[in-house]
Amino acid sequence: MSTLYGPWALVTGASSGMGRALAAELAAAGLHLVLTARRGDLLEALATDLQQRHGTQTRVVVADLGTQEGLGAVISAAHDVDAGLLVAAAGFGTSGAFVDAALTTELDMLRVNCGATLSLVHHLSRRWAGKRRAGMILFSSIVAFQGVPHAAHYAATKAYVQSLAEALAVELKPRGIDVLAAAPAMVESGFGDRANMQMGNALKPEDIAAPILRALGRRTVVFPGFLSQFLTAALATAPRWAKVRILQQVMGGFTKHQRT
Repeated sequence: MSTLYGPWALVTGASSGMGRALAAELAAAGLHLVLTARRGDLLEALATDLQQRHGTQTRVVVADLGTQEGLGAVISAAHDVDAGLLVAAAGFGTSGAFVDAALTTELDMLRVNCGATLSLVHHLSRRWAGKRRAGMILFSSIVAFQGVPHAAHYAATKAYVQSLAEALAVELKPRGIDVLAAAPAMVESGFGDRANMQMGNALKPEDIAAPILRALGRRTVVFPGFLSQFLTAALATAPRWAKVRILQQVMGGFTKHQRT
């Protein structure tokens, strides 16, 4: 990875879930890391662990990517290092009846899931225009490919990321920038608690981090893990309206406790 993309990587959402797992994989591969999330105590603990185990240099940036101040702090922290890889894992979800949702929370999710991704990708693609090679991993989801009742706006934010990644993978390739959309199924992390979902079987972040990294530069979209691939294959032949109904049942099960 360091040979392809340089000695440093920027990882957002690094305090837990996929961000933390990918940061560990990158450190094991010899990269130094700019780590950012909202929870400073978890970031500092991760940075110490990676330094001790792999000799990794780290920069910790405690920031809320839903704010311009947070975005500015992250961009500033990565400005003077040779970072050629972005892992945009920061994000969160909501669930339940759309009409009952708090608009402030939905707008905050839009800013983090979509706005922050857009801002970082735009800034770094301009910065990397003259590099030999660079890479971006953007986090989509299996819910990005159709509307999902009971998680309508969350699925819409992931559809945005998926569409952006697919287009930029083509557009930025001639500039030497690899773009990958990672579209996992449910992942064990703090996501379910924050989204108020009760999920059953879920993927372990540490099991799918390496397959995601291996796909960068080789594919445009990766469905990491057996569960992601199984669900994608099961839905592949269904018309879009049927996928919406199927995901309505799935998400309805995850949010049943909200209605009882």
